[in-house]
Amino acid sequence: MNELDFIFGCKENDPKSQRLLFEKYAPRMLSICRRYVTDFEIAQDLLQEGFIKVFTKIETYSGEGSFAGWMQRIFVTTSLEYLRRNNMMKDRISIDECEKIEDEIHPSVLSKLTTDDLLECIRQLPSGYRTVFNLYAIEGYSHSEIAKMLSISESSSQSQLVRARKILQRNVQCVIEKNKNNA
Repeated sequence: MNELDFIFGCKENDPKSQRLLFEKYAPRMLSICRRYVTDFEIAQDLLQEGFIKVFTKIETYSGEGSFAGWMQRIFVTTSLEYLRRNNMMKDRISIDECEKIEDEIHPSVLSKLTTDDLLECIRQLPSGYRTVFNLYAIEGYSHSEIAKMLSISESSSQSQLVRARKILQRNVQCVIEKNKNNA
């Protein structure tokens, strides 16, 4: 079955098509949920919730653009809704509180990290910072779009990104030091 067969089958509420679509995309969509929520069980719940939305809203997919991208937006939105419902977007600071980022980590140092190490460093960020970082650095949204999505000001989005990067640099530095000591 190709992607169009999955989509058509899901539009017809075919359980086999739904199962195959789930099996094909679940790992990728779970990783999206995990970028926003650190608790694995909650991320799995969001995965289920997201697929329910995919199956109930699949009629709205027009065929324009990537189907995977369409699904990804559903999972990002589902994760953001969870964060809002649970008041997990409270890690806000004023832009005045942000210090200038110093001691940038050289790209060659980052190449020594595994993907899992880097994802764990991101997961350790406070939820508000992690959310803005994911939306900006990974999903590619602008600060204006993030501000609208999260009901915050653009300057809050910018300041949270600056703070997230600073904390992420510290987290990466800790992993690098730990790996040096274990070598």
